[in-house]
Amino acid sequence: QVQLVESGGGLVQAGGSLRLSCAASGLTLENYAIGWFRQAPGKEREAREGITCILGRGGRTYYADSEKGRFTISRDNAKNTVYLQMNSLKPEDTAVYYCNADVQCWRSSDLYDYWGQGTQVTVSF
Repeated sequence: QVQLVESGGGLVQAGGSLRLSCAASGLTLENYAIGWFRQAPGKEREAREGITCILGRGGRTYYADSEKGRFTISRDNAKNTVYLQMNSLKPEDTAVYYCNADVQCWRSSDLYDYWGQGTQVTVSF
């Protein structure tokens, strides 16, 4: 059974940092693309301008425009975990963050085969 588990969310002041983790069981993340999506209250799961995602083989990374220069996605193959380091957080980053896994980076979260349950990130003013 495949399971993705996000963790690392929390409450942080604007300008602060958080590191989210996406730990997998039942699949080897090294062989999958992992995309990070977010869903704010009352909104659909968002595909921002672009997609924040790391490919499986090769590990090429992509970032949504709003996250370039602030967020860094990385992978630890030994721990079968993908991380999202979030710096310079803004109140508009407040959302539930999900990691999704599939064979490539899709802009739409609906196209991914596997989803996690999400972790809440709240950024206060």
